[in-house]
Order: sequence, then structure tokens, then C-alpha cells
Amino acid sequence: MHRRNFVNLTFVSLSGLFLAPDVIGQQKTIEPDLTALADGKVLRVYNCCLSGFKDGAKNGVRLSDDCVAYLTGVEFSNGAIEVEIRGKDVEQQSFIGVVFHGVDDKTYDAIYFRPFNFKTEDAARRMRAVQYVAYPTYTSQKLRDEHPGKYEQAVDPAPAPADWFHVRVVVESPKVSVFINDSNQPCLVVTQLSDRKKGSVGLFGGGAVGGDFANLKIVPA
Repeated sequence: MHRRNFVNLTFVSLSGLFLAPDVIGQQKTIEPDLTALADGKVLRVYNCCLSGFKDGAKNGVRLSDDCVAYLTGVEFSNGAIEVEIRGKDVEQQSFIGVVFHGVDDKTYDAIYFRPFNFKTEDAARRMRAVQYVAYPTYTSQKLRDEHPGKYEQAVDPAPAPADWFHVRVVVESPKVSVFINDSNQPCLVVTQLSDRKKGSVGLFGGGAVGGDFANLKIVPA
């Protein structure tokens, strides 16, 4: 992925998610209503294309461009981030995932997917289906050049590039494990490269067509 410099950050303000420190400390599961993201009264959007949608039983949000959407008032350390994701089968135009231990628009850890690589006949591209990065220092290109095959892997069994799939990212600092759908075997396991142990958490969308998100759940350890 060719990451552009962000000019502004997308901050997400969700009704009911302005949690006081004592609430955060209770380690409660958070399941925000993503449809609220389309409500201009609780949302400030910069340098990002974001909209709500309804697809059958799924109500969610669509992100494109290079966009980070943090949940306001939520600090995440260890635990699980679960979400349903649907990308597009458009080469180099659909990058979708989650961010955690974020500081601002330039500093965060992320797990993201390249759905257009899920089932490609190009073996090298298939090995670049899921990616870990730690911005701003550890970009995908830097990690690929210096540690080939360590921070990106194939997804097996791979979903269809334009289908919904369930993602569970388990953060046990410094270990991060990524699970797809009902698999008990992670498709990627890495050791975090950043030294942050907590921070903001949210969604990441990149590329011209981005992707869709539904049923986000944050489960603190």
C-alpha cells in the first residue's frame, strides 16, 4: 500500500461512547452502533470519504481514501477487536482493517487486509493478503524489504474478495494474532514493533474504493 501523508484525522464521536475513566477501567465490552457514524451531529470527517449503509441485517459504515476512525473516549490496551469486513476486488484500491494503540493520525499500529490478493493466481500477491504495520516508522514497504514474509501473509482459507468476512485481532502486547471467520488457527502472528502498550482503537480504510465495516466489538482483556 502506498500511504499518503494525512492532512487531517477522522475522529469519531459516538453517542454513548464518551466513557469516563472509571467506566473504561471496568473492562466492559463495547459494541458501538456504526450507523451513528453517518450522523453529522456526532461526526467530524476530514480527508476521508465515509458513509453509512444498510445491507440486509447489517448496518455499518463505508470508509475509503486513507482514513482512520477512532472511537472517542475509548482507550484500548490488551484484548480483542472483532468486526465484519467487506472489501472490493480492485487491485491496489481496497485496504481495510483495524487500528489500535493509536496516538494521532500518523502514529498507530494496524492490521489490514488486501482483499484483491485473497484469491489471485499470483502466488507472491497471495502472500500479501493480511498485513501488520506500525506507523510512522514501520511501513508495509519497509517491512517487506527488511523482513520479507514476516509481517504479511496469505489468508487460508481465503474468503471471496468481495464477500463479508469476520476478523478477530487479539492483542496481548507485544503479541498480536489475527483470526479469520471461524478458524482456530491465526493467519498472522507478529510481535509489535511499537513500544506503545495502550492507545486509541478504531477502523482503517485505504485506497479509492476502501471497504465496509459492520458489527464492531471491542473486548478488553
